[in-house]
Amino acid sequence: MNAQKGFTLIELMIVIAIIGILAAIALPAYQDYTKRARAAEGLSLAGGAKTSVSEFYSSNNEFPSNNTAAGLAAAGDIKGNSVSEVAVANGVITVKYNNKVDSGKTIVLSPTVTSGGLTWNCKGGDLASSLRPSECR
Repeated sequence: MNAQKGFTLIELMIVIAIIGILAAIALPAYQDYTKRARAAEGLSLAGGAKTSVSEFYSSNNEFPSNNTAAGLAAAGDIKGNSVSEVAVANGVITVKYNNKVDSGKTIVLSPTVTSGGLTWNCKGGDLASSLRPSECR
């Protein structure tokens, strides 16, 4: 008698079910990871604005009222793949995201005057905590 080789139908169905379960778990985790990575772009773009606000404060002992006063391009002109604008208002920097992260949601960077200059807090805004970079949670 010849021994049968190969998989039975039930074995193949079990393997396909396991692959489906793993995919159902992995896909949402990957999507959250990519959104968090895209949210980090906002802080990178805000870095230039932080420098401009700090320099303006050092020179004038007050915060710039808007992007133009800070020596920056218009808010809508400072954008990236995931960021729709970076706006300055009285020294506070607002990073607004597009639909690649969470459309219309923001991270707000607020300056605090210290003896050594300015320190920045990025816990403001309405972007979900799960999407924020770790330093802004």
